[in-house]
Amino acid sequence: MSIRYTAKARGALAAGAVAVSVSLLVAGCGGGGGGGEGDDARPAGSQSASVGGNAPKGDGGSGQEPVSELEPIAELRGEMGMVLSLTEAKRDSGGFVTVSGQVENTGDRIYTRANKWRGDETDVIKHGSSTAGATLIDPGGKKRYYVLRDTDGRCLCTMGLGTVKAGATVPVFMQFPAPPEEVDEVQFQMPTFPPATIKITG
Repeated sequence: MSIRYTAKARGALAAGAVAVSVSLLVAGCGGGGGGGEGDDARPAGSQSASVGGNAPKGDGGSGQEPVSELEPIAELRGEMGMVLSLTEAKRDSGGFVTVSGQVENTGDRIYTRANKWRGDETDVIKHGSSTAGATLIDPGGKKRYYVLRDTDGRCLCTMGLGTVKAGATVPVFMQFPAPPEEVDEVQFQMPTFPPATIKITG
């Protein structure tokens, strides 16, 4: 083989290698920016969240809007103009019942007793104010269901409720173990509010 032919062959190989490198570089640049289909394309619910992480802090200073436009399934009128409107008690496939709603201060002064809603159990008291004092009662089965807690004693409910300013509305939720499938009505109780019978859906 001549020296001239060898040089040409080497030049062709070098040009081919450069072409391959350029094509790989272009492909690499286009792979990660596919309009949200890269690292951000996670299944729904794949991001972890701390218990109560979606709950409002409840300082009563923001006057939040109601959590839902649904008609209340129960409206409980408590002390000092506080109104607890429950909008849903939904049975989940995992064996839970989630009760959702909102508390509104219809009075003319700040409400400072929201810490009473946490109940009096030591495990939940140490984590501050919350709605952990709520319970569901199945009169037929003669059972009381308490708000679920994680391994550290934090409730699966709205946490951080300190005060509620006059005119403020704060969304709340509480998650309980589900009663048997045949039970579709339970009594809801929370400190400072009268009890109410609510219907479980789902």
